[in-house]
Amino acid sequence: MNRQHLPPGSVARPDDVQARLDAAMAQLPAEYAPRTRHFNGTEHVAAGAHAHPLAPPGSQPNYANQLLLSASPYLRQHAHNPVDWRPWGQAALAEARALQRPVFLSVGYATCHWCHVMEHESFEDLPIAALLNSRYVPVKVDREERPDVDAAYMAAVQAMTGQGGWPMSVWLWPVDAADGTLEGLAYFAGTYFPPHDGHRGMRRGFAGILTQLADICRDDLPRVLASGAQVAAAIRSQLVGGPAGMQLPELAAVDAVVSEVALSYDGVNGGRSWAPKFPSSMPIRLLLRHWLRTGEARSREMALHTLRQMALGGIRDHVGGGWHRYSTDGRWFAPHFEKMLYDQGLIGMALADAVALAPEPLLTDALAETLDGLLRTLRNAEGAFCAATDADSEGAEGRYFLWTIAQLHAALGEADGAWTAELIGATPRGTFEGSNIFHLRRPPTADEWPRLRAVRERLRAVQVTREPPLRDDKAVTAWNGLAISALVRGAQVLGEARWLAAAQAAMAWLLAALVRDGRLLRARLGAEARIPAFLDDHAALIQALLDLFETTQDLTWLRQAEHWQLQQDRLFLAGDGRGYLATAADVETVVARARPDHDGAEPSGNAVAAQNLVRLAGLTGQARWRKAAEVQLQAFEPLLATRPGALTELLLAVEQHAALRQIVLVAADRAALAPWLAAVRAQWLPNAVVLAVAEAEIPALLALAPLLEGKAALGGQPTAYVCRDGACALPTTDLPAFVAQLAVA
Repeated sequence: MNRQHLPPGSVARPDDVQARLDAAMAQLPAEYAPRTRHFNGTEHVAAGAHAHPLAPPGSQPNYANQLLLSASPYLRQHAHNPVDWRPWGQAALAEARALQRPVFLSVGYATCHWCHVMEHESFEDLPIAALLNSRYVPVKVDREERPDVDAAYMAAVQAMTGQGGWPMSVWLWPVDAADGTLEGLAYFAGTYFPPHDGHRGMRRGFAGILTQLADICRDDLPRVLASGAQVAAAIRSQLVGGPAGMQLPELAAVDAVVSEVALSYDGVNGGRSWAPKFPSSMPIRLLLRHWLRTGEARSREMALHTLRQMALGGIRDHVGGGWHRYSTDGRWFAPHFEKMLYDQGLIGMALADAVALAPEPLLTDALAETLDGLLRTLRNAEGAFCAATDADSEGAEGRYFLWTIAQLHAALGEADGAWTAELIGATPRGTFEGSNIFHLRRPPTADEWPRLRAVRERLRAVQVTREPPLRDDKAVTAWNGLAISALVRGAQVLGEARWLAAAQAAMAWLLAALVRDGRLLRARLGAEARIPAFLDDHAALIQALLDLFETTQDLTWLRQAEHWQLQQDRLFLAGDGRGYLATAADVETVVARARPDHDGAEPSGNAVAAQNLVRLAGLTGQARWRKAAEVQLQAFEPLLATRPGALTELLLAVEQHAALRQIVLVAADRAALAPWLAAVRAQWLPNAVVLAVAEAEIPALLALAPLLEGKAALGGQPTAYVCRDGACALPTTDLPAFVAQLAVA
């Protein structure tokens, strides 16, 4: 790489940047396969709708840009585009200001299918690249690395278009910010754009929009600035949210959400009555808690039926284990084939609740295969979990996961091949692009389950010989926390020790690799971890620590949970009693410090934080955590009173706070408490917290858990204390009497 090989239309780079880029190019291994069609001095145009993105190993890319210096797998995917991308930051905004050019901001993630499409159509197109390089400062952002940038400008996209998604495309003009840095004012925004007018049936193409919006900045900058200022005000209003409440939310908010879900419920296929279907649109765990409190049978059935239909459908990877991101249709059949770590964690937790309540073979199998699939496909060599896998492989969407009838027969033999083809509804023409999606037309009978498990093992042995989808190897703290919680809860429900061991190993890695100078970091990308963690990272980590504690009763995890809760309070707590802010007080602000007030594909950081505070208050009995939990719930009471469906995960905390039970078990020897803990775990008690200790430990634990004050092993026997609303039932040393106490709602 040298200056003569700059992307077309690019300005000369600063000497230090060019030197670093030249050094990075020189260090690429001989077998390096650049992700580009521009290599070995020419452009190679592949046939087909899904052109393979990689040049052959050993090829020399024609171009390189600053994203090659990044550790983000997504940014590095674009390192050899003819677009001269810069990473997000003040340097890019300052360059745009000096050149008096707008910034074109593109936000996506490594396994985003339509991000790949826009890359192939536009960012690899030489004329479009020359237009971007000569009239803009093009900037790429990995939304999973910088959720703050993503959230700020997604608010702009939604304000301008009424919808959002990825790839996100935003046009910015650099201006002075209130803190003395530079800020990008958004003056136009959208998601995917086809390369040219009329392409894919869309009227406006990317090339024409680029030209028009650059001309507007040149000819009428005051208009651009005025529009950008209006959008910035709208973004700030949306990110900051409304006033805090003065009272605790009422359980009527939960009832309202359940009524809303019932109105849109798909009684045949489960989930909501629309397509595409995302698992996150159905608050499974909240429906189950509503049934527990009210006895409303429909809430239970909506939750369980949805999980059953998902477990049968093609959204589930029946061979490799785990879940694809969403179903493109209304019956959970045809998935978008990428897999996200957070989905494995969230669906795993929902299944753990369901199996604890209703241990049906289909749901139990789905839970086990979810967690085994997590270990099989997303765990890295260090024991942590990778962010995602792509939808595409071998230039086609879903190819890794699909089966023809001939492939089934070749892998399984005629008898098992024909049985499997019937079970999954395979046809000679195929159910997806000439092949068949593996789904179950019906639940297997008791006699069929062993056969199906054997078939899956044999198909898996074939599947792993195929070219796998790209895996985004970055380890995101928040998503690892969700995965750990799913593993721990699954281990508790099904008694699988290796899931618990995997969870403990992953947590040990997080606390070693993603903590620097006492500060939690967002992610490890390759060998690099440098971005400070966000609210959702802290909240998911604390949740996982509390799950580990309640399952193992190892006080190390409880102490760690309290430590990181104190850190979260110091860095993220809003000073006006309005919950937590998404970014820490001492890091760069993008437009505004957001107060997350709705769930998306992932739970809101404020919702998880509320659940954690309720649990910490229950486990320790500390007044400060009880007060903090109540303040956190009050902060969102106005929103829950008007739009409770925006924060269904926070309503889990409302339910637990209203019905919290504290179970304290004391014995002379902890080992004697094993049958008592087993009795707790034999029941589904989502609103209870459990603390089990040896009597000799209590004096040293009173500062951490004043709840233990006055508790003892009566007569030297294991003793149970079941408490609620500050009052405890009579302590008992009789195990059947304890079980009877647990059965009382």
